Order: sequence, then C-alpha cells, then structure tokens
Amino acid sequence: MRLSVIAVGTRMPAWVREAVEEYCKRLPREIAPRWCEIPPAKRGREYAQQRASLTEGEQVLKAIPSGDRVIALEVGGRRMNTESLAQKLQDWQLSANNYSLLIGGPDGLSEACRARAEWCWSLSDLTLPHPLVRVILAEQLYRAWTITVNHPYHRA
Repeated sequence: MRLSVIAVGTRMPAWVREAVEEYCKRLPREIAPRWCEIPPAKRGREYAQQRASLTEGEQVLKAIPSGDRVIALEVGGRRMNTESLAQKLQDWQLSANNYSLLIGGPDGLSEACRARAEWCWSLSDLTLPHPLVRVILAEQLYRAWTITVNHPYHRA
C-alpha cells in the first residue's frame, strides 16, 4: 500500500513541518505517507474565489497517482473515531490498493475533487486551519497504526 497526501498550500510554518515529519518518521516505511503540496491559486478582486478553487482542484486531480483510491478531507464528510480509523488502515493495507488523501485550500476542495473521492472524511465538526489539518492527520495516522500493532501510545 502506498499512502499519499495531496494538500493545497506551500510554505507551512516550521512547527507544522516539524510535527508532520515527527509523526511520519515514527510510522513504518510502508505506511508513512508521501506528501505533495499544490501551490494555492491567486486570489483577489481580479481572480474570483470560485476560479481559484477550480484551478487548485485541477492541480490536485493531476497530482493523484494513477489508480489510487481517493479520500477527500472535508468538514461535511463522515466522522469516525480513532479505532475506526485503525480498522480502516488495516483494511487499506490488506487491500493492496494505493490511497490518496486530499486536503483543500482556503476555500476547500473543488466539486471535481469531491466527485473523484470514494468518500469524504471529516476530522472534526470544527473548521480547522489547513496547516493544523496536516498535523492532526499525521498524528491520527500514527495513532491508528499504533492501535493495529498494540503499541501503548493510544489510551482509549
């Protein structure tokens, strides 16, 4: 299984890069996600928000490796607890498929990205800043993996 995270946004603060790197280096090589950053589209009076979202969406779709199954991270998506994520992670590993997780930009994911996704996953009902989503995602993937190998990190 190959796991990719495709996220709109570049130049993350150092604390975000460091936290994501820390959780990813704790994961075994076969689970550690590969990160792909998509530059955000220009926004302003001349460049409408909807057009920016479409442009970002096109770039995200191009970055998805061929044949990957796609999960969109969306505030309106399906919520799951950590134990359910651990089961999902095990299922992904056993399926021998590759997966891409999509994180949108300031205006979220385009409709085309949501349409390409098998399902939408919500990390929280709260609206989270996009840099923080990266950290939460990396930590939750690590936490889910620790459950699958009976590591003591997760305490339910």
